[in-house]
Amino acid sequence: MSYRHLLYHAAGGVATLTLNRPERLNALTPALVDEAIEALGRVEADPDVRVLVLTGAGRGFCSGADLAGGQAERSPSAWAASLGPVGGYGRLILALHQCSRPTIAAVNGPCVGAGLGLALACDLRLASDRATFSAIFVRRGLMPDSGTTYFLPRLVGPDHALRLLLTGETVDAAEARAIGLVTEVVPHDELAARAGALAAAIAGGAYLAARNARQAVRRALAQDLATQLQTEADLAAQCFQSADAQEGLRAFLEKREPRFTGR
Repeated sequence: MSYRHLLYHAAGGVATLTLNRPERLNALTPALVDEAIEALGRVEADPDVRVLVLTGAGRGFCSGADLAGGQAERSPSAWAASLGPVGGYGRLILALHQCSRPTIAAVNGPCVGAGLGLALACDLRLASDRATFSAIFVRRGLMPDSGTTYFLPRLVGPDHALRLLLTGETVDAAEARAIGLVTEVVPHDELAARAGALAAAIAGGAYLAARNARQAVRRALAQDLATQLQTEADLAAQCFQSADAQEGLRAFLEKREPRFTGR
């Protein structure tokens, strides 16, 4: 299947979704949002895909909603409906966050507004040294949306989150790394290769163990310690029955590197 505003590529257990409106810094339109949601469903339906990478074409990651595309003229109720969990933008953020595969945002340039929400909804964020980040909403007189008020405090703490949300200021990649907004900063020309290598390492490792570790970390944000210990025990039991766990134990006893198959 081909898309008008999105590029989809899958190989070696890694699916890459590239927002493809470079002339508008990959600003989101209802059509692009619909295509991205459909592509995420495609990822979920493909058993060969183990990791998802999200990036942008050209010099930007995503500049947020395309307000020049007629969306600024929406009624307040229509605008609110598009942002909720069943609306276009909200549904995309939710689908990305709930993706059953580990997700990596490869942020290659400006990451603004709803585009910031997309990056935050991913598990890991790799940033080009040319990337910039802004929760720009208040500078447009708008309420922050696209999950930014949910993700930012969890990633950078309430103080930094409120500074970014209340001012809409732009931070560069180095500051984003310093406050915990991104996982790693790499030279711009090396971003795609680094994201691919990280995705391949996850896809080619003990995938069930990695997937369960991700699930446990997400549950930990909403559970007490005793409940989390039980979650770890339940997920550990699943892993222990896997072929990868048995291979890992054999490899340890035989003093060799394990050969994982993801099963």
